[in-house]
Amino acid sequence: MSTEYTGGGDPQRSIELLWGIQERPRRGPKPKLTVAMIVAEAVQLADAEGLPALSMRRIADNLGVATMSLYTYVPSKAELIDLMMDTVHGEVAPPEDTEAGWRARLEYIANANWALYHRHPWMLQVIINRPPLGPLTMTKYERELEAVDGIGLTDLEMDSVVNVVIRYVQGSARASIDASQLAQRSGMTDLQWWEASAPTLAKVVDGTKFPLGGRVGSAAGEEYESAFDPARNFAFGLPLVLDGIEALVASRTP
Repeated sequence: MSTEYTGGGDPQRSIELLWGIQERPRRGPKPKLTVAMIVAEAVQLADAEGLPALSMRRIADNLGVATMSLYTYVPSKAELIDLMMDTVHGEVAPPEDTEAGWRARLEYIANANWALYHRHPWMLQVIINRPPLGPLTMTKYERELEAVDGIGLTDLEMDSVVNVVIRYVQGSARASIDASQLAQRSGMTDLQWWEASAPTLAKVVDGTKFPLGGRVGSAAGEEYESAFDPARNFAFGLPLVLDGIEALVASRTP
Protein backbone atom coordinates (compact mmCIF):
# COMPACT_ATOMS: atom_id res chain seq x y z
CA MET A 1 0.00 0.00 0.00
CA SER A 2 1.34 3.40 -1.02
CA THR A 3 1.25 6.20 1.54
CA GLU A 4 1.51 9.88 0.72
CA TYR A 5 1.55 13.01 2.86
CA THR A 6 0.05 16.43 2.41
CA GLY A 7 2.38 19.32 3.10
CA GLY A 8 5.40 17.43 1.80
CA GLY A 9 6.32 19.87 -0.95
CA ASP A 10 7.39 23.48 -1.13
CA PRO A 11 4.95 25.38 1.16
CA GLN A 12 5.06 28.63 -0.80
CA ARG A 13 4.57 27.01 -4.19
CA SER A 14 1.83 24.74 -2.83
CA ILE A 15 -0.17 27.69 -1.49
CA GLU A 16 0.31 29.61 -4.74
CA LEU A 17 -1.09 26.68 -6.69
CA LEU A 18 -3.94 26.06 -4.27
CA TRP A 19 -5.07 29.66 -4.43
CA GLY A 20 -4.44 30.13 -8.14
CA ILE A 21 -1.72 32.73 -7.80
CA GLN A 22 -0.27 32.85 -11.31
CA GLU A 23 2.92 34.32 -12.61
CA ARG A 24 2.72 37.04 -15.23
CA PRO A 25 1.69 35.69 -18.64
CA ARG A 26 4.64 34.81 -20.81
CA ARG A 27 4.88 35.52 -24.49
CA GLY A 28 4.41 32.60 -26.80
CA PRO A 29 1.71 30.06 -27.64
CA LYS A 30 -1.16 29.47 -25.27
CA PRO A 31 -0.35 26.71 -22.74
CA LYS A 32 -1.79 23.33 -23.69
CA LEU A 33 -2.67 22.40 -20.12
CA THR A 34 -3.91 23.99 -16.93
CA VAL A 35 -3.27 23.02 -13.32
CA ALA A 36 -6.97 22.12 -13.00
CA MET A 37 -6.71 19.71 -15.95
CA ILE A 38 -3.71 17.98 -14.40
CA VAL A 39 -5.39 17.67 -11.01
CA ALA A 40 -8.61 16.32 -12.55
CA GLU A 41 -6.66 13.66 -14.44
CA ALA A 42 -4.72 12.75 -11.29
CA VAL A 43 -7.92 12.33 -9.26
CA GLN A 44 -9.48 10.23 -12.01
CA LEU A 45 -6.41 8.00 -12.19
CA ALA A 46 -6.26 7.55 -8.41
CA ASP A 47 -10.00 6.77 -8.30
CA ALA A 48 -9.65 4.13 -11.00
CA GLU A 49 -6.39 2.45 -10.05
CA GLY A 50 -5.44 3.59 -6.57
CA LEU A 51 -2.72 5.83 -5.25
CA PRO A 52 0.17 3.47 -6.17
CA ALA A 53 -0.67 4.01 -9.85
CA LEU A 54 -0.31 7.77 -9.52
CA SER A 55 2.80 9.18 -11.14
CA MET A 56 3.68 12.23 -13.18
CA ARG A 57 4.52 9.94 -16.11
CA ARG A 58 1.12 8.23 -16.07
CA ILE A 59 -0.68 11.55 -15.87
CA ALA A 60 1.39 12.94 -18.74
CA ASP A 61 0.72 9.85 -20.86
CA ASN A 62 -3.02 10.14 -20.24
CA LEU A 63 -2.96 13.81 -21.18
CA GLY A 64 -0.82 13.17 -24.25
CA VAL A 65 2.12 15.35 -23.24
CA ALA A 66 5.74 14.86 -22.26
CA THR A 67 6.32 14.12 -18.58
CA MET A 68 8.69 17.05 -18.13
CA SER A 69 6.05 19.46 -19.40
CA LEU A 70 3.94 18.79 -16.28
CA TYR A 71 6.63 20.26 -14.07
CA THR A 72 6.08 23.69 -15.61
CA TYR A 73 2.63 23.59 -13.97
CA VAL A 74 3.15 21.49 -10.82
CA PRO A 75 6.70 21.21 -9.44
CA SER A 76 6.36 17.72 -7.95
CA LYS A 77 4.01 14.95 -6.88
CA ALA A 78 4.01 16.37 -3.35
CA GLU A 79 2.28 19.59 -4.42
CA LEU A 80 -0.03 17.56 -6.65
CA ILE A 81 -1.24 15.56 -3.64
CA ASP A 82 -2.12 18.84 -1.89
CA LEU A 83 -4.08 19.96 -4.93
CA MET A 84 -5.90 16.64 -5.25
CA MET A 85 -6.98 16.63 -1.61
CA ASP A 86 -8.14 20.23 -1.73
CA THR A 87 -10.12 19.52 -4.90
CA VAL A 88 -12.05 16.55 -3.52
CA HIS A 89 -12.69 18.36 -0.23
CA GLY A 90 -14.74 20.75 -2.30
CA GLU A 91 -17.26 17.99 -3.01
CA VAL A 92 -18.69 18.19 0.52
CA ALA A 93 -21.67 20.49 0.15
CA PRO A 94 -23.10 22.50 3.04
CA PRO A 95 -26.16 21.04 4.77
CA GLU A 96 -29.46 22.09 3.26
CA ASP A 97 -31.11 22.53 6.65
CA THR A 98 -29.19 25.43 8.14
CA GLU A 99 -31.54 25.54 11.15
CA ALA A 100 -30.86 21.95 12.24
CA GLY A 101 -29.39 21.35 15.67
CA TRP A 102 -25.72 20.60 16.24
CA ARG A 103 -26.30 16.85 16.48
CA ALA A 104 -28.06 16.70 13.12
CA ARG A 105 -25.34 18.86 11.58
CA LEU A 106 -22.57 16.57 12.85
CA GLU A 107 -24.49 13.55 11.58
CA TYR A 108 -24.69 15.19 8.16
CA ILE A 109 -20.94 15.88 8.24
CA ALA A 110 -20.19 12.28 9.17
CA ASN A 111 -22.32 10.85 6.37
CA ALA A 112 -20.97 13.34 3.81
CA ASN A 113 -17.40 12.34 4.66
CA TRP A 114 -18.31 8.63 4.60
CA ALA A 115 -19.58 9.10 1.05
CA LEU A 116 -16.52 11.16 0.09
CA TYR A 117 -14.09 8.42 1.17
CA HIS A 118 -16.05 5.82 -0.77
CA ARG A 119 -15.92 7.96 -3.91
CA HIS A 120 -12.19 8.46 -3.48
CA PRO A 121 -10.73 5.54 -1.46
CA TRP A 122 -7.18 6.74 -2.13
CA MET A 123 -7.82 9.60 0.31
CA LEU A 124 -7.37 7.13 3.15
CA GLN A 125 -3.78 6.55 2.01
CA VAL A 126 -2.93 10.23 2.42
CA ILE A 127 -1.74 11.31 5.87
CA ILE A 128 -2.88 14.85 6.67
CA ASN A 129 -0.73 16.04 9.56
CA ARG A 130 -0.13 19.21 7.54
CA PRO A 131 -3.48 20.00 5.89
CA PRO A 132 -3.48 21.44 2.39
CA LEU A 133 -4.04 25.14 3.03
CA GLY A 134 -6.34 25.62 0.08
CA PRO A 135 -9.71 27.37 -0.20
CA LEU A 136 -11.80 24.21 -0.46
CA THR A 137 -10.15 22.49 2.52
CA MET A 138 -10.50 25.63 4.62
CA THR A 139 -14.14 26.02 3.60
CA LYS A 140 -14.84 22.41 4.57
CA TYR A 141 -13.22 22.93 8.00
CA GLU A 142 -15.16 26.17 8.50
CA ARG A 143 -18.47 24.42 7.83
CA GLU A 144 -17.58 21.59 10.17
CA LEU A 145 -16.80 24.04 12.95
CA GLU A 146 -20.05 25.90 12.30
CA ALA A 147 -21.87 22.70 13.29
CA VAL A 148 -20.69 23.08 16.89
CA ASP A 149 -20.36 26.85 17.13
CA GLY A 150 -22.29 28.55 19.89
CA ILE A 151 -23.20 25.43 21.87
CA GLY A 152 -20.99 26.17 24.86
CA LEU A 153 -17.70 24.58 23.84
CA THR A 154 -14.31 26.23 23.89
CA ASP A 155 -12.42 26.71 20.63
CA LEU A 156 -10.16 23.77 21.43
CA GLU A 157 -13.16 21.59 22.27
CA MET A 158 -14.83 22.55 19.00
CA ASP A 159 -11.72 21.51 17.09
CA SER A 160 -11.48 18.24 19.04
CA VAL A 161 -15.15 17.38 18.54
CA VAL A 162 -14.85 17.84 14.78
CA ASN A 163 -11.69 15.73 14.73
CA VAL A 164 -13.31 12.96 16.79
CA VAL A 165 -16.15 12.70 14.28
CA ILE A 166 -13.88 12.83 11.22
CA ARG A 167 -11.46 10.25 12.66
CA TYR A 168 -14.37 7.94 13.47
CA VAL A 169 -15.56 8.24 9.88
CA GLN A 170 -12.04 7.61 8.55
CA GLY A 171 -11.64 4.42 10.55
CA SER A 172 -15.08 3.14 9.60
CA ALA A 173 -14.60 3.98 5.92
CA ARG A 174 -11.21 2.29 5.91
CA ALA A 175 -12.76 -0.94 7.25
CA SER A 176 -15.50 -0.76 4.61
CA ILE A 177 -13.13 -0.15 1.72
CA ASP A 178 -10.65 -2.78 2.92
CA ALA A 179 -13.44 -5.36 3.03
CA SER A 180 -14.55 -4.46 -0.48
CA GLN A 181 -11.03 -4.61 -1.86
CA LEU A 182 -10.35 -7.97 -0.18
CA ALA A 183 -13.38 -9.49 -1.89
CA GLN A 184 -12.26 -8.12 -5.25
CA ARG A 185 -8.67 -9.30 -4.92
CA SER A 186 -9.47 -12.75 -3.54
CA GLY A 187 -12.37 -13.37 -5.92
CA MET A 188 -14.37 -14.66 -2.98
CA THR A 189 -17.13 -13.03 -0.93
CA ASP A 190 -17.05 -13.20 2.86
CA LEU A 191 -19.94 -15.65 2.78
CA GLN A 192 -18.08 -17.92 0.37
CA TRP A 193 -14.95 -17.72 2.55
CA TRP A 194 -16.90 -18.69 5.68
CA GLU A 195 -18.65 -21.55 3.91
CA ALA A 196 -15.30 -22.87 2.70
CA SER A 197 -13.76 -22.56 6.17
CA ALA A 198 -16.64 -23.97 8.23
CA PRO A 199 -16.22 -27.74 7.64
CA THR A 200 -12.54 -27.79 8.62
CA LEU A 201 -13.06 -25.31 11.47
CA ALA A 202 -15.76 -27.55 12.96
CA LYS A 203 -13.26 -30.41 13.14
CA VAL A 204 -10.63 -28.50 15.11
CA VAL A 205 -12.64 -26.16 17.34
CA ASP A 206 -14.64 -27.46 20.28
CA GLY A 207 -17.89 -25.50 20.36
CA THR A 208 -17.92 -25.50 24.20
CA LYS A 209 -14.49 -23.88 24.48
CA PHE A 210 -15.61 -20.51 23.13
CA PRO A 211 -19.27 -20.28 24.18
CA LEU A 212 -19.64 -16.50 23.89
CA GLY A 213 -17.66 -16.22 20.69
CA GLY A 214 -19.57 -19.13 19.19
CA ARG A 215 -22.98 -17.75 20.13
CA VAL A 216 -22.38 -14.10 19.25
CA GLY A 217 -20.29 -14.90 16.21
CA SER A 218 -22.95 -17.22 14.86
CA ALA A 219 -25.64 -14.58 15.34
CA ALA A 220 -23.52 -11.93 13.61
CA GLY A 221 -22.52 -14.26 10.80
CA GLU A 222 -26.12 -15.26 10.15
CA GLU A 223 -27.25 -11.65 10.09
CA TYR A 224 -24.34 -10.15 8.12
CA GLU A 225 -23.27 -13.18 6.06
CA SER A 226 -19.84 -12.11 7.26
CA ALA A 227 -18.02 -11.56 10.53
CA PHE A 228 -18.44 -7.81 10.18
CA ASP A 229 -20.69 -5.36 8.33
CA PRO A 230 -18.79 -2.05 8.03
CA ALA A 231 -21.75 0.06 6.92
CA ARG A 232 -23.99 -1.19 9.71
CA ASN A 233 -21.19 -0.80 12.24
CA PHE A 234 -20.70 2.82 11.11
CA ALA A 235 -24.43 3.53 11.42
CA PHE A 236 -24.54 1.84 14.84
CA GLY A 237 -21.50 3.61 16.24
CA LEU A 238 -22.19 7.15 15.05
CA PRO A 239 -25.02 7.80 17.56
CA LEU A 240 -22.74 6.53 20.33
CA VAL A 241 -20.06 9.04 19.30
CA LEU A 242 -22.68 11.80 19.24
CA ASP A 243 -23.98 10.69 22.65
CA GLY A 244 -20.51 11.27 24.06
CA ILE A 245 -20.37 14.74 22.52
CA GLU A 246 -23.85 15.45 23.87
CA ALA A 247 -22.66 14.60 27.37
CA LEU A 248 -19.78 17.07 26.92
CA VAL A 249 -22.18 19.79 25.74
CA ALA A 250 -24.50 19.10 28.65
CA SER A 251 -21.62 19.45 31.10
CA ARG A 252 -21.01 22.98 29.78
CA THR A 253 -24.62 24.04 30.34
CA PRO A 254 -25.17 25.83 33.67
